[in-house]
Amino acid sequence: MNDGNSNGNSNTNGNGQEGAAGSRRKDVRRNQQTLLDAAAAVFVTSGVEAPVRDIAARAGVGVGTVYRHFPTRADLVIAVYRHQVDACAEAGPALLAAGPTPHAALERWADLFVDFLVTKHGLAGAMQADNAGFETLHAYFLDRLLPVCTELLDAAAAAGEIRSDLSAYQLMRGIGNLCIGAEADARYDARRLVALLVAGLREGR
Repeated sequence: MNDGNSNGNSNTNGNGQEGAAGSRRKDVRRNQQTLLDAAAAVFVTSGVEAPVRDIAARAGVGVGTVYRHFPTRADLVIAVYRHQVDACAEAGPALLAAGPTPHAALERWADLFVDFLVTKHGLAGAMQADNAGFETLHAYFLDRLLPVCTELLDAAAAAGEIRSDLSAYQLMRGIGNLCIGAEADARYDARRLVALLVAGLREGR
């Protein structure tokens, strides 16, 4: 009986400790997501050199909390970049499943991709001291987003909505080129140009 009670207590304590550890991990992930969302929003308006205090204020935390999760600015910039890539990648299949048509999903995804590219403003400059790190991020970007864009294009082409002679790389490169310098010219609307580009895929089918 004593052995049984002892084992039971041990298991209960172990499960309790594992549960507490799991809750802490979830809290850490949730806090990091909040910080990354805040940093991404601040980067859109102020670039990657924005003061950490602005990011902390938007996230509703102290500056020390930001540094506890991301000790250097490079850590934060890399994390935001990967966070945005992941969000953009995950949005593709979700939009395809929920959208009225594959082309509508492609249009919405292209809009999100523009948001991502604007958020990325200043990344290259921030990473100049770490070319290897930047190359790793670029590879991650291609590995995650090219298959998603390909899936959207293939679905729209299979539905007879768009022409089928454009690759995902060509489309993403074209969108990227249309976004260059957009943040520095209030008269230029990159989002509108990208929308016209995606709408133009319907022509010449």
